[in-house]
Amino acid sequence: MKPIPRISTRGYYDLSTGKTLKKNQYYLYPKKDFTKLVDSKELTIMIHGLRNDNAGAIAKVVLAKNRLRKLGYTHPVIGFSYDSNTTGAHLIKHVKHALAVGQTIAIKNGKNLGLFIEDFKSTSPKTKIRLMGHSLGSQVILSTVEYLSKKKVHENIIESVYFFGASITEDVPSSKKYGKMLQKVINKKIINHYAPTDEVLNWANKEKFVLGPLGLNGASGKPISKYHQKLIKPKNHRFASYSAVLNSFP
Repeated sequence: MKPIPRISTRGYYDLSTGKTLKKNQYYLYPKKDFTKLVDSKELTIMIHGLRNDNAGAIAKVVLAKNRLRKLGYTHPVIGFSYDSNTTGAHLIKHVKHALAVGQTIAIKNGKNLGLFIEDFKSTSPKTKIRLMGHSLGSQVILSTVEYLSKKKVHENIIESVYFFGASITEDVPSSKKYGKMLQKVINKKIINHYAPTDEVLNWANKEKFVLGPLGLNGASGKPISKYHQKLIKPKNHRFASYSAVLNSFP
């Protein structure tokens, strides 16, 4: 089987504290596949959620790629793989700490993914970049947008964003701080696939681990004009269930 091209920051952050271990920006695997991506019309980057090791990250890209192919999308689909398999995430008594560490790492990774987008667009300016994020992957995307929004040249640098079971808060699309950034950095649209039946987001909300996740009931307040949302009914919180009910792309 051919390796799945991915941007990776594995091993850059401490899985039990979130501390930065390496100041590197990112590495590309396999490198030669990325040179082939230069001058592509567009590409989509899939960003996984919490409790995914490297194999889990690869599996999510395969799921996304297969689903998008079924929907007639023929452009490259690659992955962003980061340290989300935080210590104790599978144990109830450690889950709050593991989630907090995961969020810290996801926030820090915004810069890493932002740097890749800057670098790639400087060698391939015409390529449209779309981002798909599941669960905690939504935080990586939000932090990427925040990083990119600091420079005027990055206006509309990301073509579009797709959230699935997003763990960022429901006020983000309407907030003064983030709304403006999202409107500026994303060219076409943000589509939030939300599911009031999502058992993990319901639980996280009830336990106050995430206050009002965007993926649960959609946005609160008056969202920015580029934001749209779709009510869906996945079987459960897993990305496999969300991709199964995705019915159009881009």
